[in-house]
Amino acid sequence: ALLTMKATVITTLLGVFLTCTYTAKEATKKTKKPKLYVPQIDCDVKAGKIINPEFIAKCPPGCQDVKYRVYGTDIYASFSSVCNAAIHSGIIDNTGGKILVQKVAGHSGYRGSFSNGVRSLSLPRWRESFLVSEGKPRKGVTYPSTLEYSSSKSTAVKSGNDHGNVPTGDAVGKEYQTSPVPTPATQVATTTPTPTTTTTDPSTTVPQPTTTPAATRTTAAAAKTRPGLHRVRDMAFRSTSTSASNRNILRHNTGIQRQEPVATFQRAAGSPAHLAMEMDLWKPGLSRFETGFSSKEEVNPKPLESTSQGNQKCKVDLSFLMDGSWSIGKRRFQLQKRFLGNVAQALGIGSAGPLMGIVQYGDDPSTEFNLKTYANSKDLRNAIEKIQQKGGLSNVGKALSFVNKNFFLDANGNRGGAPNVVVVVVDGWPTDRVEEASRLARESGINIFFVTVEAAAQSEKQNVIEPNFVDKAVCRTNGFYSINVPSWFSLHKVVQPLVKRVCDTDRLVCSKTCLNSADIGFVIDGSSSVGTGNFRTVLQFVANISKQFEISDTDTRIGAVQYTYEQRLEFSFDKYSTKEDVLSAIKRISYWSGGTSTGAAISYASEQLFSKSKPNKRKIMILITDGRSYDDVSVPAMDAHQNGVIAYSIGVAWAAPDELEAIATDPDNEHSFFVDDFDNLYRYVNQLIQNICTEFNSQPRN
Repeated sequence: ALLTMKATVITTLLGVFLTCTYTAKEATKKTKKPKLYVPQIDCDVKAGKIINPEFIAKCPPGCQDVKYRVYGTDIYASFSSVCNAAIHSGIIDNTGGKILVQKVAGHSGYRGSFSNGVRSLSLPRWRESFLVSEGKPRKGVTYPSTLEYSSSKSTAVKSGNDHGNVPTGDAVGKEYQTSPVPTPATQVATTTPTPTTTTTDPSTTVPQPTTTPAATRTTAAAAKTRPGLHRVRDMAFRSTSTSASNRNILRHNTGIQRQEPVATFQRAAGSPAHLAMEMDLWKPGLSRFETGFSSKEEVNPKPLESTSQGNQKCKVDLSFLMDGSWSIGKRRFQLQKRFLGNVAQALGIGSAGPLMGIVQYGDDPSTEFNLKTYANSKDLRNAIEKIQQKGGLSNVGKALSFVNKNFFLDANGNRGGAPNVVVVVVDGWPTDRVEEASRLARESGINIFFVTVEAAAQSEKQNVIEPNFVDKAVCRTNGFYSINVPSWFSLHKVVQPLVKRVCDTDRLVCSKTCLNSADIGFVIDGSSSVGTGNFRTVLQFVANISKQFEISDTDTRIGAVQYTYEQRLEFSFDKYSTKEDVLSAIKRISYWSGGTSTGAAISYASEQLFSKSKPNKRKIMILITDGRSYDDVSVPAMDAHQNGVIAYSIGVAWAAPDELEAIATDPDNEHSFFVDDFDNLYRYVNQLIQNICTEFNSQPRN
């Protein structure tokens, strides 16, 4: 009986144990996380088209193509192709794969670069950005299995297969119309909300880029001392042929030391650092001018503490790259310092005028002093006299990369509103390549000048690593940005010509961006078919475009014409010089009502607006109409095109596609747009700005 009882107890316990084990296994199965379904996106999908603030997606093969444009490096503007940006960043290759995308706030500068077989483009600023990383879910984050896309319904101008004018980028839906908070160019850190499928303005935490401390001298790597080598060029200042043979000894080919610059996002490209992309989109149903007409003028940068205001007619931020290589020799190095001191004196250094810093280069570059170290010419000249020669090779490309990434920062005294200028002094020729580093610097808004002393003789040219290096480096190849000096004895003769050029801010083309270098004339249809309410919507559209530009007498200027059978100049280019005044003037335009003579209006705008445009300004006409014209538009439009006017046509409702194409500059699909309703005009604000900037960035460099 005892044995039977024990057996019963054991059997019972075993049953309980097995039951518990089975229950635990079943519970484990029930709590096991479901497999994440990853939605697939096409190669042409842009981040701005997807509403989700954070998502994982799968890219198909074959997205590495120039037609899928990418803007930026590491941080990309939201109208970039998501998949091609992922290839550019190295997350995936052309075979496709899973990626994690995080939306972040807009930035005041996107730097183009060439990476992983993809060339990305530069952009001054945009309202929204995104980051791409490996397609692994972050802990505690739930990702959508279906992506939510913004609405992009529109009607094309052309028939057939031409869809180039349909906004496929950041044509965001009406529910996504809040303006991102302006972000200083040196600040990319923001906070991160938990990703959902709602339209909450997405942002994320981005590491703050490290900046070079404002020290009197920072060195990337210590140059190796080569005592006695400079004596070759120090002996009695020999003739050109002697100097040439010496350079052949010192500039032996040590191999191409190509420095691939790394893009940073700490500074706006030739624009005030605090300016960020604003976008107040029109919402049908809001009261008139409820959005888009509040404009705060830029905050003035804090002036330097200085005893000198300086030459206020020459407000530039200037960096000199001085040659510290062994080939120059000690005595010529002294002549170079004297030249820099004379330039500092001639410039008239001061807090309200030019500021100047110096970077010395050899094997590696180092900052002698930055823009805010000295604020008057006397102190600057004294500091120049104390500079000691570094020695080494003449790695100009490496120095330009260093300046681009480290010199023009707010922490180093960069003022934002002043053009950035680099003057490279080089003895003979560089010992590395300059083209790529120069291109990235130019795209950042840096105006590059070259002063070459004792250029390569015919017998030396085979030793030059990069022929025509000056033309590959400067902002324009027309001779304005380069000065060749036959001898170090003649260097003093170019002080005044150089100062005159760097102070000619109207010709510093690399400081010009698509947002600060145009005369934009709006030609507005005020005919009876438009109606009072729709006319106010058109004015809102005009205001939303205008506020994206940097408006002043020397930057972008705005003018406006309204037309019916007749024409009326609402205000000319020189009437208003601040953004606030321009927006107020647009708001005050009264509806006229009448017929529709678009051809006569184009001729009137050419005579009353664009004939008075400044020579250095791009002339852009934006015409908005809702119907067919009573007169011919092709001849007036052709005359405007021949006079250098870039014409964009926006058609609404009953506008005639053939007339819109005739008005628009070629190619039509990039300059002509159509919407079926006035309330949808807001969709084209982003597309229009994007096209203006793309066209500006494609200008030739001659």
